This record gives sequence, structure tokens and C-alpha cells, in this order.
Amino acid sequence: MTHTQTLLQKYNVPGPRYTSYPTVPYWEEDNFTLDAWKASVKTAFEKSNPKEGISLYLHLPFCERLCTYCGCNTRITINHEVEKSYIEALLKEWDLYLELFGEKPCLRELHLGGGTPTFFDAQNLHKLLSSIFEKSIVCEDAHFSFEAHPHNTTPQHLKTLFDLGFRRISLGIQDFDAEVQKTINRIQTFEEVKEITTLARKIGYTSVNFDLIYGLPKQTQHTIQDTFEKVNLLKPDRIAFYSYAHVPWLRPAQKSLEQYLPEDKAKRQFYELGKGLLEKAGYVEIGMDHFALPDEELTKAYQEGFLHRNFMGYTTTATELLIGLGASSIGDAWTAMGQNYKSVEGYKKAVNSGRFPIYRGHLLSEEDLILRRHILNLMCLFETEWHSPDTQCATIYQALEKLTEMEQDGLLKVQPFKLTVSEIGKAFIRNICMAFDARMLAKQPQTTIFSKTV
Repeated sequence: MTHTQTLLQKYNVPGPRYTSYPTVPYWEEDNFTLDAWKASVKTAFEKSNPKEGISLYLHLPFCERLCTYCGCNTRITINHEVEKSYIEALLKEWDLYLELFGEKPCLRELHLGGGTPTFFDAQNLHKLLSSIFEKSIVCEDAHFSFEAHPHNTTPQHLKTLFDLGFRRISLGIQDFDAEVQKTINRIQTFEEVKEITTLARKIGYTSVNFDLIYGLPKQTQHTIQDTFEKVNLLKPDRIAFYSYAHVPWLRPAQKSLEQYLPEDKAKRQFYELGKGLLEKAGYVEIGMDHFALPDEELTKAYQEGFLHRNFMGYTTTATELLIGLGASSIGDAWTAMGQNYKSVEGYKKAVNSGRFPIYRGHLLSEEDLILRRHILNLMCLFETEWHSPDTQCATIYQALEKLTEMEQDGLLKVQPFKLTVSEIGKAFIRNICMAFDARMLAKQPQTTIFSKTV
């Protein structure tokens, strides 16, 4: 058994992906109140530099078909009449936040996620976004992006969103192999993807991202090779190359895939193959699971040390206030996090009654804030330091004891008041972050709640 295989066997355990700290399963919901959330949001808004602005995430949960691999909060329907009432609810929720702010916010970052944002008719998206912009200020250096399904994204979608200021598009590819696509019920041909990619660039989009997944059912080294050969023909600016998160206890549809899933050893080989092909094609590895071309903004953010990570993933924009609109959306005021009702019905009921649809959240303690910064540093920079007293807490030194074995395994190097992740250790970054996760260490889960780390 090789050293890498030994490490994989040792460290491939369930763990969070750390889009936040504390992670959602470890929120102290009993100490959370809606009034505390509103106060935290207002404070964060008032403290924010007008030029920095705020981030806005809109969750559009509707899809016409269920992709069986998917772990997102979705609503499957072919009834497009749902668009109007959902947009009305989003705008009512936005009005609640505008009233709380007391003045127009400056939008620095906006992302449409789902679900399938391009489920919505282009005219309805225009109505939604133009209504939001009418009551906001768009920052000079704004970054607007949206997720799109290649199968239903139209030229009208691309033109409408471009005219509204969107310059980034993310296409959910996952895998180009027809048999893999059929198994996960996510069908889109290479020709469709090529057409949308080409048209987006022709219209003027400056960043095209492809989402790809390794560890899917029926994948082989041949399908991975073929997928990346096709990807290289289209040369997207960014690539998210994720590990398939198998969580059938949360997403029952995934149970149908179990008989076709690759073993852990093969799954990791798929990643190494894909990573090698990407690097050969000129892509730079950034953070966890992400790659970008050398002149891409994400690459520059990583190299210059200002890469950021939040509930939307990696971003070049580090605002301290993220407002999430829509069913299941999570907002982040840095000292507090809050999540909306997950069901469309529960969400709309709250908003239509004039209430914030937040149903749970967490108020961060002083230790949470310190550990959050270290975990963020590790996820974005692969290193962290604790020279000053305001970056230190007992958990840091407890973590160092736990990291001794990882250092012996070559995953990291500990120096006085500093930790640096090695090249080998980057593949195990989630495990390294777990050593700093005081809340998980204090209360180990009794059941499996996370996907595996590698």
C-alpha cells in the first residue's frame, strides 16, 4: 500500500466542508432569537464600508427534474406558475431587510443559486432583479453571478442577465459521459454546453465556471479522461471539481445510486487524474476543490491572499454581511448566522405575514470568532497564524496536540504561532480544520451527518 493510500484509508472520515464556522449542525439554536439576528444584521450593515457593500444570495429552489446526486434544497415541478408568487415573496423579504437597514444598501456581490435559477423565465428574472436594484446601489466593483442548467438556459436568459450586470455564469456539468448522466438523471449534451458557453462569451460574460463531480455512479478513469478532454476544448475560466457527497439520510434519492458508486480508492484516483489533467491544461489549484486559469480573478485573489469563503463557496469578495433571500437561504452577519424556513410553503407564509422567515440560527461566541478566522485562513490560504492575543484561545493549543500525528504524516508543518499545510495535506484540509472545530470535538455526532472528507 502506498503512502497516499494509507493516508486515504486513515483520514477519509465524515467531516464538514466548512463554508462556515460553526457548521450548521452545531449551531446553538436555543440561544438564538430573531431580535438578536436583526440586531446583528443592523450592526453589520452600519459597520460595513459603503464601498465594500454587502453580499446578496437568492435561492431559487425550483427544478423540472430531480438530479438524484443532488444535495441542494429543491422543489421539483413543471408548473411555472409558481414563479410569480415566489418572486413576490422574495421581494417582500427584501423589503423587510431594507426597512431594517434604514437606507439603500450597496450591492457588492449577488448570486442566484438553486435549484435551477434558469427554471425562471427571463422576464420574471428581470422583474425580480430590477425590483431589487431599484431600491439598492450597485457598487462600482460589483460581482454578479448565476447558476445555470445547460439544458434550459436560453439566449434570452443570457442577454437579460448580462444587461442587468451579470458577468459570471456557472454551468452544472458534473460529467459528460452519457451513461453517468443517465444514472444521475442530469442530461445535457456536450453540444448544448458548448453552445451556451460560446454564446455567453460572445455576449460578454468574462467568467465561465463548470461544476464537475468525481465519485459519481458508473464513473471510470475513461469517463473522467473523456470529460476533461471535452472541458479542455471549451476552456472554462474556473472549475469546481467536487467530491460527490453521499448523504442518503438527508437525500433519499441517493440510495438508488449506491450499487454503482466507486470504492474510496478508485474515487481518489479519479480526483488525482482530473487534477493532473487540469494542471497540464494550465489551471491553478485554489483552495479546496477549485481550479482557475492563471489570469482569472479567483487565482489572483488566492495568490495575493484575499480569497474568501462563505455559504456561496469561494469568492473574491469578503463582505461582512451576507443576506440570504428565499427558502432555506442562510444569512451571515459575521457575529450571527440565520437560516430561512426550508419549505417553500413555510417561507412564503412567514414573509406574506410580514415576518422575517428565519427559523433558526447561531450567535457566535468570542471563541467561535477566533476559530472561524483560523478555519477560514486554512480553507483559503492553507496556513494560519496566532501571534497576537486576539487570535489565541485554548482550542488552538489543544488542536496542536491533535495535529502532531498529521505533522508526522507530512500533512502540515507547525512553527511557533504558525501552521502551514503541505502539498500532500491540501487533500486533507477538511481533516485539518476539524482539529480546530471546538464544537464538534465537544459533541461528537452520534449518527453520520457529514459526507466523507476525501
